[in-house]
Amino acid sequence: MEFSEAEVVVVGAGQAGLSSAYHLRRAGYEPGRGFVVLDHSPRPGGAWQFRWPTLTYDRVHGMHSLPGMELTGADPHRPSSEVVGGYFADYERAFDLRVRRPVHVRAVREAGDGRLLVETDAGVWAARALISATGTWDRPFRPRVRGQESFAGRQFHTSRYPGPSTFAGERVVVVGGGTSAVQHLLEISRVAAATAWVTRREPVFTEEPFDAERGRAAVALVEERVRDGLPPRSVVSVTGLPMTEEMRRARESGVLRRLPMFDRITPGAVEWDDGRSIAADSIVWATGFRPAIGHLAPLRLREPGGGIRMDGTRVVRDPRIHLVGYGPSASTVGANRAGRAAVRAIRDLLGHSSEGEQALGESPVRVAMGETAARWPRDT
Repeated sequence: MEFSEAEVVVVGAGQAGLSSAYHLRRAGYEPGRGFVVLDHSPRPGGAWQFRWPTLTYDRVHGMHSLPGMELTGADPHRPSSEVVGGYFADYERAFDLRVRRPVHVRAVREAGDGRLLVETDAGVWAARALISATGTWDRPFRPRVRGQESFAGRQFHTSRYPGPSTFAGERVVVVGGGTSAVQHLLEISRVAAATAWVTRREPVFTEEPFDAERGRAAVALVEERVRDGLPPRSVVSVTGLPMTEEMRRARESGVLRRLPMFDRITPGAVEWDDGRSIAADSIVWATGFRPAIGHLAPLRLREPGGGIRMDGTRVVRDPRIHLVGYGPSASTVGANRAGRAAVRAIRDLLGHSSEGEQALGESPVRVAMGETAARWPRDT
């Protein structure tokens, strides 16, 4: 079998993948033989490039800059897909990360000589270590409900949400208890004939600021699950919904009135076993995502609990593999830290000392967005 060689393969060029590539560069690995970043998206921006157009940058929760280059000066009223996509493109150029795209990773297998074979539609790479930074966007989750196939209206998942104008004059049911569900509901309610909000659990609203202490506590709960080999929960799922003034008004007007999960779907409605029924033209499933790790299936990394047991970013069953942006590192700031941790562990695994770290490109790099300076910090 013919293949290309690299010390480390990074799969995915979202926040987690770019953070990992940055730290590989800083640790002395060169693009090409040192590391390669494979991304299946058509352009820079990770999952952000697929966000709906009404999600403007000022509505984004907790977007953290990538290491080494701040995101400043962005127009808060521009779509987040444009702002973050442009920022990621500038970042890739500034640090010469040489992302290959679109490349679809099909499977990761044993090479038989201690290395891993990364099989793609653009060829095969042999690597001594792999950072999987594939996130969740490509695995939207939609629960199975009796009668779902019989629905005569339209069904959308958040991953394909087209924006509120699509629902003008319709009766819309929004399903899900997270931030995206609330955002969809609030903007659809302004143009729809009627809306209903359905969640599996009673939503928990919080007035408390999401400070560092609460963030650490939330991450610790998610981290405990992956240490036990259980499927991860999102950090947001354990923090509650941050109450905003817009949400407060929506609660007072009745828009943000939660109903329990319905029991079945008919051609024109959702129904409960207690006899309740709500007519619907469209159903929006804001029901979350699952980790996109199917390419790792040949390595049999899953535990009996259904998840992958982790020690930090390292997969316990195979120390050559690190998952970044998985479980506790799914947040943008968590992905940055996890990228650094993964590279340190890989450097130790491959026998490369810390003396290999370099501060490449000491001169500031100016980018188009907000006169941002990029440099290789010595103490990240």
